[in-house]
Amino acid sequence: MTLEAEKRRTVRSFVLRAGRMTDAQDKAYQTLWDEYGLVCQHHRLDLQAAFGRQAPVVLEIGFGMGDSLLEQAMAEPERDFLGVEVHKPGVGRLMNEAKKAGVSNLRVLCEDAVEVLSDGLGPQSLAGVQIYFPDPWHKKRHTKRRLVQPAFINLLAHRVTLGGFCHLATDWAPYAHWMLEVFSQSAAWENTSPDADFVPRPPRRPITKFETRGERLGHAVFDLVYLRKASDQHL
Repeated sequence: MTLEAEKRRTVRSFVLRAGRMTDAQDKAYQTLWDEYGLVCQHHRLDLQAAFGRQAPVVLEIGFGMGDSLLEQAMAEPERDFLGVEVHKPGVGRLMNEAKKAGVSNLRVLCEDAVEVLSDGLGPQSLAGVQIYFPDPWHKKRHTKRRLVQPAFINLLAHRVTLGGFCHLATDWAPYAHWMLEVFSQSAAWENTSPDADFVPRPPRRPITKFETRGERLGHAVFDLVYLRKASDQHL
């Protein structure tokens, strides 16, 4: 599937839920958007201008309420972090917490991540992409809604620099094996696992509240880390 075809897709990997924003989250939208928020809307983003410097940029897709993304931005000041999330309460909360923490290497978008990747980011503009606990779409008839698809990882390969990474985590075993299968079909990505499967949680990935709750329920957590290895001629 071409990038243009991917942009025209009608099946999306998310459903917008009606969630009530707290007063603090709403206030963050009103007062902090100019500082932390970016708008793509099918236009190319100027990341150097947005962050006010030239630094490696890591994109997180679906950061939820933003706790782990904020922790990473604070722990890795040499990198800039770009978070994309469609649910406004999480975006508002992250901006509010980032302001309180004095974080400057973080920006957020409240848009469809695939459209941001397609239209807003240039070739090899990202040092890495992280996707933690995406919706697994458990039912067989819904697997077409899963974010990780062949066309999607092809799009990622165009946006991540050679040697850059894609880090995924899930607590749903069937989705973990789905990811393995999809990535194994791409010449652009190399699995960092010696056994070509899963890796221990890298220290840079914080343990999320969602993950802790899942572990209490007996859910195993699967981390996958891939490196961008092929030139565009192999895509």
